[in-house]
Amino acid sequence: MPWVRRFPLLLVVVCGALGLACGERHTFLTIATGGTGGVYYVYGGGLANLLGKWIPGVEATAEATAASVDNMKLLEARRADLAFSLADTAFDAHKGRGRFSTPLDIRALAVLYNNYTHLVTLDGSGIASVADLRGKRVSLGAPGSGTEVIGLRAVEAAGLNTSDVIQDRLGVNESAGAIKDRKIDAFVWSGGLPTSAIQDLANTPNIHITLVPCADLLPKLVEKYGPLYFPLTIPKDVYKTARDTDVVGVANLLVVRADFDQALAYQITKSMFDNKADLAAVHPEARNLKLETATVGLPIPLHPGARRYYEESGILRDLPR
Repeated sequence: MPWVRRFPLLLVVVCGALGLACGERHTFLTIATGGTGGVYYVYGGGLANLLGKWIPGVEATAEATAASVDNMKLLEARRADLAFSLADTAFDAHKGRGRFSTPLDIRALAVLYNNYTHLVTLDGSGIASVADLRGKRVSLGAPGSGTEVIGLRAVEAAGLNTSDVIQDRLGVNESAGAIKDRKIDAFVWSGGLPTSAIQDLANTPNIHITLVPCADLLPKLVEKYGPLYFPLTIPKDVYKTARDTDVVGVANLLVVRADFDQALAYQITKSMFDNKADLAAVHPEARNLKLETATVGLPIPLHPGARRYYEESGILRDLPR
């Protein structure tokens, strides 16, 4: 660059003004998250801030998306560098099944936390099980979301056809608004605890929500899709419901492409665990980021950069490569 030779002092001033060391490599990362009313978006914002704070030369931004299915496609298209995804969606993407016509070459950095399958309705709706959705107007999740994947699978496991349900395809914010206005009878949401949109709905005057149990669907789900699903319980105190609710759980993963830089994958993984308190200050689900569970039950291979960190930490298990 001729101007550098002619104006070396100018280069120093410009670098200083930008807060950069001259010659420092600068990396911009995009994190595909989810809708603004869910946990992914909040957690992703916290992760972006953490990476920018603790990894030199890195800037990261969290982008709102339709969530898991779209996030995997954004990775494939190189429009995102890291992505949140439900384990079942990531497995479908890895295998090239379901919403994915060809296998995607993706890898996991960590299991982050578990999602709870919420089936939300209002008191007096007459909906006490997934099978009771027959003939009801229900949001099964936004197009391109992991919620939609599990919502459709839950309906099937309950012995219903999709035509048995009057479907709306809304995100969690829109679903909460629609049920508040009595435009839908119920909605499905797969998310962490608490999900702010449902929490806000539960705290709305003259609105009394009910969470419908769905753990009875587990045997059929596991029989068809494998051990991606497991039982969880939503405590009654989370949304001020009348009782605890037994539901279907599925893990959340942080996912990258297989060709993601190994050194940077190592730094990201290490930074998350070294500075977990930063994430936990943003959303309580980050407290569930734990070394002892970070590689348990991964349905897709672990990225070599993350593998290096876990090997150093002494917790690596026999995982697919």
